[in-house]
Amino acid sequence: MSFFNTPPVVKNLLIINLIVFIAQTITPIGDDLVTWFGLNSWHSDNFMPHQFLTHIFLHGGMAHIFTNMFSLWMFGRILEYDLGSTRFLLYYLVTGIGAGFFNSLVGEFDYSTAQSAVEGFMANPTPNSFSQLIADKFNGMSVSQSFMDAWRQSPENMSYISEAIKGAGEMLTIVTNKVTIGASGAVFGILLAFGLMHPNERIMLLIPPIPIKAKYFVLIYGAIELSLGVTGASSGIAHFAHIGGMIWGAALLYYWKKSGKIYF
Repeated sequence: MSFFNTPPVVKNLLIINLIVFIAQTITPIGDDLVTWFGLNSWHSDNFMPHQFLTHIFLHGGMAHIFTNMFSLWMFGRILEYDLGSTRFLLYYLVTGIGAGFFNSLVGEFDYSTAQSAVEGFMANPTPNSFSQLIADKFNGMSVSQSFMDAWRQSPENMSYISEAIKGAGEMLTIVTNKVTIGASGAVFGILLAFGLMHPNERIMLLIPPIPIKAKYFVLIYGAIELSLGVTGASSGIAHFAHIGGMIWGAALLYYWKKSGKIYF
């Protein structure tokens, strides 16, 4: 099946995502596009409701857009023929928007716990509590070791305390200003639908190069994403958006099946 035989919704989604990615990459407003249309935290001044939709058309790099668009092309074509173009587009948008909403809910929990931890530190600012705050809530962010050593030598020094309090506030601001972009939530919804509607279809993995039935592929992939999301491993990837796309996809497919609109 060539690209030109690709059904219309998948083809147009590929074209739109490519155009937006080019605009992100080569135009001077690339960063502004992410700010305006990426999904910002509810606590950010840049948050707008339209971002639940628009964030699924932005991507963070060549590898990001390639993997998403290849998966959309590979599995989405079959699902568009299965569901019909209108229903497939609705499914894609619902899973993408739902993924963003689910990720925002998880982000709200993360923000609330981080804010409480920062407030607890500010009430009792010590070198040990600052180190614990970073380890527990801001993993991946670093503080100068020379600063920490100097503060431990003079734990009552107000200049060190003030600097640490300022740093804690800046870390919370960084968390607040995180932006989620990408079609991954919708793509994971597509993977789920493919696994449910074509459970015994064999998918050839790249690493390791072995075939696996679609239903097992979806189950394993979903379990990996849940594990990575809960443990916080592989930071910088919105694992809960992926899970959210699967959850919303499963709910919509179940509704359609109960309504007699689809069969599998």
